[in-house]
Amino acid sequence: MTEELSAEKQKIFDAISANYTEITENIARAAEKSGRKYEDISFLAATKTVEPELINYAISLGLKKIGENKVQELLSKYEEYDLENSELHFIGHLQTNKVRQIIGKVTMIQSVDSIKLAKEISRLSVKNGVTTDILIEVNIGREENKSGVLTEKLDELIEEISLMENIKIRGLMSVPPICDSKQEISKFFDNMYKLFIDISSKKSDNVCMDFLSMGMSDDYQEAILCGANMIRVGSRLFGARIYR
Repeated sequence: MTEELSAEKQKIFDAISANYTEITENIARAAEKSGRKYEDISFLAATKTVEPELINYAISLGLKKIGENKVQELLSKYEEYDLENSELHFIGHLQTNKVRQIIGKVTMIQSVDSIKLAKEISRLSVKNGVTTDILIEVNIGREENKSGVLTEKLDELIEEISLMENIKIRGLMSVPPICDSKQEISKFFDNMYKLFIDISSKKSDNVCMDFLSMGMSDDYQEAILCGANMIRVGSRLFGARIYR
């Protein structure tokens, strides 16, 4: 039984390794097409429902960033992550009352979309003596069932958050609507890039447009071609998810 389990685990490791190689090669090609280099693109692995052993194996291959969607799952796996060799980001919707549980544990919170949430991040960052990097989540598709600030309210939100203590805006994040074609989703990516460039040009204090986080397993290459410099890939790396 042990040998069978070991063989099955090795098969999973081999699949992750092959997927990692394919993804990094695709990133390199897309980066080159967009006039950049592989090193200009941050590859973050979305690790929802993925066992820490598999996450750490991906880190051993060279993965530098991992991201969790749920606070409870992040906390349950936290002690097992190889955080000496990888950053941990929070990439899901974050409730204000859960902020205290991850401050000081994550390198970045990618899903800030309200003054209320930012204030709590700031308050608890001050309390814990840390500065928390954040991305502003934009609802680029104006979907009612999705989080994210609407584009017309983005400047105001950034201006208010930029005045808060111990919180630093490092860029933008978005999850565009599900689209039927690459051309359709590329329009949303293009609109995000325009926002990113526009905000970058304003050079506001405490606002550094270092990261444009967009593109997931099915569309990360299109996102890179449209200007993304951080992608969030899960199932393409670890295989189909088993949700619980």
